Amino acid sequence: MVEHHICTFCGEPLEPGTGKMYVRKDGSIYYFCGPKCQNNYRLGRVPRRVVWTKAGRKALGKD
Repeated sequence: MVEHHICTFCGEPLEPGTGKMYVRKDGSIYYFCGPKCQNNYRLGRVPRRVVWTKAGRKALGKD
């Protein structure tokens, strides 16, 4: 059975065999669909304040 993951930053589903898995020293696991999401996470941006993420669209009342 193939595991399906969701991007930690933007909330989009990842296709099997794509994306990156990032494991922190404390054992928490983050999945990223591409470098755009990974770099925004590294910069400390909050997904609610980024317009193109699912959380950002929900916060603005678009979805």
